[in-house]
Amino acid sequence: MSNKGSYRQKHLAATGEQDSYRSIVISPIISPDKKVLFEEGKVILIDKPLHWTSFDVVRKIRGAIRIKKVGHAGTLDPLASGLLIICTGKFTKKINEYMAQVKEYTGSFTLGAVTPTYDLESHPENFKDISQLTEKNIFDTTKNFIGEIDQIPPIYSAIKKKGTPLYELARRGEEVELQPRKINIHSFEITSIKLPVVEFKIVCSTGTYIRSVAHDFGAALGCGAYLSSLRRTAIGNFREEGALTVDSFLESLS
Repeated sequence: MSNKGSYRQKHLAATGEQDSYRSIVISPIISPDKKVLFEEGKVILIDKPLHWTSFDVVRKIRGAIRIKKVGHAGTLDPLASGLLIICTGKFTKKINEYMAQVKEYTGSFTLGAVTPTYDLESHPENFKDISQLTEKNIFDTTKNFIGEIDQIPPIYSAIKKKGTPLYELARRGEEVELQPRKINIHSFEITSIKLPVVEFKIVCSTGTYIRSVAHDFGAALGCGAYLSSLRRTAIGNFREEGALTVDSFLESLS
């Protein structure tokens, strides 16, 4: 499990891909009038790129608009893309309000194996035969996850124990007793089945780990599963269609 803050750099080093996180010339990228508007407060909808941390986006925007008060309303993992709400200036006070809103996700589970991180940040293991699975099994199993349920978060998560993120404790090999948390899955729709990959759309409460849904869904089917792709498509009334790419937002400042 890579350190979240350096995930993108490690990914680039491992793959040899070019870095889209371009350095920017700080001055004079925005006018004083525009800077004042951001200080007064704005909500910016960003389509977070794959392999960027949520803080990569915050840091990029903070550097461009040259104000300190910039934050995001709900983390997206590096291996997820989609809607990220960025608040600036006085609107950072609204972050908790936006974080509390219902989220919508689409993505895919891969059945027949598990990973320690519940996604592709670690390698699949414990492979099992899935030839006995039927579409009815898969559709019926979603019913177990709808409504208020107890969910155990992934050990590789940013939840803190005595100030230390759980993923750091996990990397050290320390045992951590995880407590279940109440979440609410409002809808869980299977949109495509092409085994071993199952595509889904989930609408859920804040605090829901889709990685844990994947893991628990595989356990319920008896074959294991991990999250193989994820995109956040909505937060409350905000939808991905209204989001800008990072480059588009930077271009809008000129």
